[in-house]
Amino acid sequence: MASYFGFATPVDIDIRLVGEEERKTVEVKQDKERKETCPVYYDGESVTGQVTVRVRDGKKLQHDGIKIEFVGSIELFYDRGNHSEFLSMAQELAAPGEMRQAQTFDFNFKNVEKQYESYQGINVKLRYYIRVTISRRLADVVREKELWVHSYRMPPDSNNSIKMEVGIEDCLHIEFEYNKSKYHLKDVIVGKIYFLLVRIKIKHMELSIIRRETTGAAPNQYNESETITKFEIMDGAPVRGETIPIRLFLGGFELTPTFRDVNKKFSTRYYLNLVLVDEENRRYFKQQEITIFRIPEN
Repeated sequence: MASYFGFATPVDIDIRLVGEEERKTVEVKQDKERKETCPVYYDGESVTGQVTVRVRDGKKLQHDGIKIEFVGSIELFYDRGNHSEFLSMAQELAAPGEMRQAQTFDFNFKNVEKQYESYQGINVKLRYYIRVTISRRLADVVREKELWVHSYRMPPDSNNSIKMEVGIEDCLHIEFEYNKSKYHLKDVIVGKIYFLLVRIKIKHMELSIIRRETTGAAPNQYNESETITKFEIMDGAPVRGETIPIRLFLGGFELTPTFRDVNKKFSTRYYLNLVLVDEENRRYFKQQEITIFRIPEN
């Protein structure tokens, strides 16, 4: 409740981060109307800055201490009251006392391990933020400032191509091949589709990327799938021996890396979904998981 009383208290809190203007930023949707611009930090980086507390209208502020925390938490939207904090560091800025004028405090969370990447999904949000708390007898005054964390991964040693077959006995036999199974966020998916046997009339074929978010643990597990992009790769009937090339640039889509069992709370996985539709609008599809990872930007 503390933050709701912020407007009624005779104090303003301003949190500034060192070098914030030079950092890359991301826009994070806070609610339907509001977006917040967050500076991007990386694993192992220090988080330093200043907190300025201003007393309003020349009033004095009696407090029971001022502290600052650096917090990493996972919020499941269907369990809003229960936030799981996987990282919590605290520093005392001021001992209990009285304030009559503005004061500025330095803070430094040195070489902070940020083991997970920030993520905002359908049912879950993993966030990092700085929280300043002025302890007061009636109601604490709390101010938060959000950070966004990106995690780099080394390109995988092995990155095998994907080869799969789709078949309906004596009617249809297709082989498809993608150049690799692991892609970075700005990569290109290159592939081919071979028609080995075609005895049904295919009207068109489409390829989509599906993001599947899994939250919670059984029996209270939620799965949400969303189609990131869908495009037609063939219109009209193919013939036996035909080959269709695929080239899909990932850089234009809002993708995140693949997350697997983050803090035993959620996973986010990506799938390539190939769909064939025949003249009677029957759909045949084959899904294949791909891994997406982040590499340093040039």
